[in-house]
Amino acid sequence: MSATAVHSLWTTAATAADPIGKIDAPKIEYGQLSPTLIIIGAAIIGILIEAFVPRRSRYYVQMFLSVVALVAAFAAVVALAAGGYGTTKAGIAAMGAIAVDGPALFLQGTILLAALVGLFTFAERRLDPQAHGNRVDSFAAQAAAVPGSESEQKAVKAGFTTTEVFPLLLFAVAGMLIFPAANDLLTLFVALEVFSLPLYLLCALARRKRLMSQEAAVKYFLLGAFASAFTLFGIALLYGYAGSMSYGTIASVVDSTVQNVTPALADTMGNDALLLVGSALIVMGLLFKVGAVPFHMWTPDVYQGAPTPVTGFMAAATKVAAFGALLRILYVVLPGLRWDWRPVMWAVAIVTMLAGAIVAITQTDIKRLLAYSSIAHAGFILAGVIATTPEGISSVLFYLAAYSFVTIGAFAVVTLVRDAGGEATHLSKWAGLGRRSPLVAAVFAVFLLAFAGIPLTSGFSGKFAVFKAAAEGGAAPLVVIGVISSAIAAFFYIRVIVLMFFSEPRPEGPTVAVPSPLTMTAIGVGVAVTVVLGVAPQYFLDLAGQAGVFVR
Repeated sequence: MSATAVHSLWTTAATAADPIGKIDAPKIEYGQLSPTLIIIGAAIIGILIEAFVPRRSRYYVQMFLSVVALVAAFAAVVALAAGGYGTTKAGIAAMGAIAVDGPALFLQGTILLAALVGLFTFAERRLDPQAHGNRVDSFAAQAAAVPGSESEQKAVKAGFTTTEVFPLLLFAVAGMLIFPAANDLLTLFVALEVFSLPLYLLCALARRKRLMSQEAAVKYFLLGAFASAFTLFGIALLYGYAGSMSYGTIASVVDSTVQNVTPALADTMGNDALLLVGSALIVMGLLFKVGAVPFHMWTPDVYQGAPTPVTGFMAAATKVAAFGALLRILYVVLPGLRWDWRPVMWAVAIVTMLAGAIVAITQTDIKRLLAYSSIAHAGFILAGVIATTPEGISSVLFYLAAYSFVTIGAFAVVTLVRDAGGEATHLSKWAGLGRRSPLVAAVFAVFLLAFAGIPLTSGFSGKFAVFKAAAEGGAAPLVVIGVISSAIAAFFYIRVIVLMFFSEPRPEGPTVAVPSPLTMTAIGVGVAVTVVLGVAPQYFLDLAGQAGVFVR
């Protein structure tokens, strides 16, 4: 038989056996995805700026581009929320890959505002003394230079700065925007990698204590790679169980409400080991990002070693994104497994609250103390996750919004207290700070009181909302342990305040640098949010309540 005859037979057979016909072009709702698209577009332009704009102009161009992108993306989120996409028009966009609903828009708005405030600390250039007549920021002069080498000294002398931190920040934000809105497991994993990789790089770029910074980045990268691998393995097992990556389809297979059960699906549906192990691995990867015990070991080292502006941004925005994704997995994909995952989450929340609060007491470094404090806060937020009610979702959203601004503000204050070696993070050096610089000490005291959950601060409103939701959801014993943990945590926060205001300042103690308006803005926003959400939280609680419904 000739080749043409075979070819015509083959095409005829294919046509007859092919019920699909043509492949449909993907349908993308660009308007609903606009916040993420704006940030990704700006990040790509930021890379081109590094290639084509003269070195002396890059800092200002990158700064301007990043601010415009974050403001425009936030405006897009507000426009979508005003258009009803958080409530009546909530739905699934991008061929089922991304959910556009209340929690997604609320968390995206929080991440963008936190990133904007964090960006101001990234751009600060007045804290260190000038080097060779050039202003310097918190980042290495040349990231590729070996610490202490001749090439590094030449880079400092030439006045080089690592302006790549701005596009890296934008790429991290882009991943964080997709992470809590992902509606299938593959999108979740891609978003996880997109925001993790820039953070690994940013952690290694400290101008001072570069070896410590690089060590922090390597620890974060290795442990993060393990966590990502566990997540990916969990995704593979869940796909094997349900035959789909889509959240909605997996949920219907878990609930046994799925239509059109094929013989292959019937075989795997009966295999609960795939479901339980797969779910556990995915949740484990998310708990690593959140910094919950026992997946918290990276947190103190990375927070201490990374440049402080990066620590502040990471502590705030990563928690918001990771808790958003965790809520969506537990409430949308695994509500049918509630009796299996709730006891495990109880245990994780209890251990996280107590370990974070108790170990923080022993810390002597202010950044490590704030790291353990963030671990304890992860436990408090998990109490809201465990509630499994709409109030649980809205209380977690409110807590994340309140917590992120306090965190960035606190780390911004840490950047101001300096001695000859850069930031003075050892607690003994903060003794008597209230007498030397009463305003800075008072602002830091406000943030510490908010972390402790003292009334009339945002921390109290957030904790009250989360504990109330947990108690109503049947987790009253958890609330008792949470209150005890809060009392333990209050001890070390108050201890720092006492150290600042009631100790004698040392003659050779650190000085408080006078920041530019950028850092002042970051700290000012932190104080304003802390006070407003503490004194008049009702509007924002209502906003979180309206945003607290996931789309299926």
